[in-house]
Amino acid sequence: MENIRNFCIIAHIDHGKSTLADRLLEITNTLNARELQEQVLDSMDLEREKGITIKSHAIQMEYNHKGQTYKLNLIDTPGHVDFSYEVSRAIASCEGALLVVDATQGIQAQTISNLYLALNHDLEIIPVINKIDMEAAMVEDVKDQIVDLIGCKREEILAVSAKTGEGVDAVLEAIVTRIKPPKGDPNAPLQALIFDSVFNSFRGIIAYFKVFNGTIRKGDKVKFFNTGREYEADEVGILRLKLEPRDYISAGDVGYIISGIKESSEVKVGDTITHVEHPCDKAIAGFEDVKPMVFAGLYPVDADEYEDLRASLEKLKLNDASISFEPESSLALGFGFRCGFLGLLHMEIVQERLYREFDMDVITTVPNVSYLVHTTKGEVVEVHNPSGLPTPTMIDYIEEPVITAQIITKSEYLGAVMKLCIDKRGFLKNQVFLTSDRVELSFRLPLSEIVFDFYDKLKSISRGYASFDYFIDGYQEAKLVKLDILLNGEMVDALSSLIHMDHAYEFGRKMCEKLKELIPRQQFDIAIQAAIGSKIIARETVKALRKDVTAKCYGGDITRKRKLLEKQKKGKKRMRQIGSVEVPQQAFLAVLKMD
Repeated sequence: MENIRNFCIIAHIDHGKSTLADRLLEITNTLNARELQEQVLDSMDLEREKGITIKSHAIQMEYNHKGQTYKLNLIDTPGHVDFSYEVSRAIASCEGALLVVDATQGIQAQTISNLYLALNHDLEIIPVINKIDMEAAMVEDVKDQIVDLIGCKREEILAVSAKTGEGVDAVLEAIVTRIKPPKGDPNAPLQALIFDSVFNSFRGIIAYFKVFNGTIRKGDKVKFFNTGREYEADEVGILRLKLEPRDYISAGDVGYIISGIKESSEVKVGDTITHVEHPCDKAIAGFEDVKPMVFAGLYPVDADEYEDLRASLEKLKLNDASISFEPESSLALGFGFRCGFLGLLHMEIVQERLYREFDMDVITTVPNVSYLVHTTKGEVVEVHNPSGLPTPTMIDYIEEPVITAQIITKSEYLGAVMKLCIDKRGFLKNQVFLTSDRVELSFRLPLSEIVFDFYDKLKSISRGYASFDYFIDGYQEAKLVKLDILLNGEMVDALSSLIHMDHAYEFGRKMCEKLKELIPRQQFDIAIQAAIGSKIIARETVKALRKDVTAKCYGGDITRKRKLLEKQKKGKKRMRQIGSVEVPQQAFLAVLKMD
């Protein structure tokens, strides 16, 4: 165990984690020249296209230092705020972390929040400044920022260029000398923490774990602590680029187990594996169920694919433990699932992965957050969906979730960023100048306001310089109303939303205008109305397509024309009573993109 080091890399998006991981794998000869490619640990097409890490990956390297061979287990982590759950799991399995900061951009909001996660787990932090080969690099300034942030000595900060490989040797040396070996007793009862799982259609579910105490051997009878299920370990091994079987894995090491598990609900990330005969007395603490922040309905485009969608979501949940879903039905869209996501990017990624990996085309409803409704009877109801709201006479008051947002920006954009936050019903808590031209703002904002387009707007007004991170900070009372959209007097439940009273009129008017553009014209007038309760606040009309019925009349008495027009009018009236309005799929999606 003295020669094992478990570490992860934490950084903001695009600061070069995956490139640094490539160099470490190259220097330790873990991969041969044929296997090497850019961002080798980002195995999904989606990760390469967007240039972000979505899944955390684990890989083992061997490194020779002063005649000793060290086993280094690297757990690569995502950088985006929506995937902080992945980061927390990776951090719980490590003893040290490389804190990577881009020399051209300095410290960003996500770096700080991931650093606090690591410090809470008492990890040894090794600060690394990356991209020193770039012309815009401000190495000395960024060193000052890091010293201010974590209070280390200047000479402890390593300067590297992951692209050219300069200085990466020093990083490996620091991992071996500064990070402590894992603690644990190979002879104690088995205690291993599951930090990830993947689905393999031939071998069932493969669980990745880190052994805290004890030893797990091939053929052992093991049980999962929280679910109480028992299995036989058909195969155990270590994680290289491919899985490599071993006879046993003992304390301090990271590996995988295959035991022919078919049901996704049996493997819970954060569960503890132990032996059936000599079980450990308690599970490993520190892993909680993830709390989704944004809720949206996912519906199959074709109603017959409902069961396929369920199977796809279950398989995806194995690989991404932060999705939660439950069945629901809608008048407009039929049967589907109400899904909880960590944020809008997470929702987009899940939708894209369903399409690519499982060939499932889905319709997504308007994303919203969960509210606490206090009724006049003194009960508290949690509402994820506007249609689940009690009648207005039953509601005493509604509370909405609030976040504390940390925004780091250049001081020239300070005014624009503050205006954006205040327009979103934000409240400034404090501001700190980190350097002469960088400022950190703390805002208290309602979560529902940042769900739509906050991140995009923040990036555009700050020309991409502002970075944003947030954490949930309780609930607050809010004046919210339910806004319904009516088509010809019939409510479309998929377009309902809960919205703040001050924004309701404007939002309702925009919705009507948008739907007027998107709904195709019929043979009859279609009234599009936005209503709060029984009060109509906005209306647009899609005019009917008119056939010219008087074309065959030439000359003669006006009454002949009038008779034909009256006949047409009756037909239109009858058509309107029995005609139904088809809402195209673009209409549901366009609501998400309203500015």
